[in-house]
Amino acid sequence: MDSLFAHLTLADVHRSVIRNVVSIGTSQDLFDDLTSSPAEWAMAQQVEDEVKPPLYVSRTPVIHRPFEDAAWANAIGWPFKHWQRSRFSDGSFGVWYGCDSAETSVYETAYHWFNGLLSDAGFEKEKVVGERKLYDVSCDAALLDLRPLTAQHPGLMHPTDYSATQSVGARLHREGHPGLVTTSVRYAPGTNYAVLNPAVLSNPRLHCQLTYRLDGQHIVVEKQPGVMWMDVATAAL
Repeated sequence: MDSLFAHLTLADVHRSVIRNVVSIGTSQDLFDDLTSSPAEWAMAQQVEDEVKPPLYVSRTPVIHRPFEDAAWANAIGWPFKHWQRSRFSDGSFGVWYGCDSAETSVYETAYHWFNGLLSDAGFEKEKVVGERKLYDVSCDAALLDLRPLTAQHPGLMHPTDYSATQSVGARLHREGHPGLVTTSVRYAPGTNYAVLNPAVLSNPRLHCQLTYRLDGQHIVVEKQPGVMWMDVATAAL
């Protein structure tokens, strides 16, 4: 691994990166189990607002009402508070993953959805629907660029063995590097960004919402309900 770091260069990144996260298709009103009338939902919400204790009336809502900062939490903050094992982490620290395009993010997340969540639950042969939300997130950082070195170091692109990449991530975390850029393993034309420092990420904006439909040996991806946008073969994941 020393030979890898001896030849690394920096990528000066100043661009929007796609973050693809689990979501729901439509918002659910908190009072829809009490009445089917939207007008009565609004009235109930007004009553709730009037009787809320002082804690909920704050000049610093990001502290006292952190749910109002949901876009930042969903698009940026989550992996830094909920550490998980991943390609560049052994689970002892958080890594944020983003992609150069919505298409790359679909292949990356479809792989983990099908081979992780669904396969672990025994649902890979069932008809399953999943909802996703995509954000544009600004990334401004000098990131280590692994792309020119993937041919010489095949462990960087192994589809299932993360030992090499986790050792890279561990060193970056230990030495305080903000992150790296690398070629997507799941979608050859694509590029992935692995960020270890949330300070280099900002300005999350909704990009689009997607529906994943597992049907047989395909995952059909929709931007509009009932209209296929992408067709991902599970055999290729």
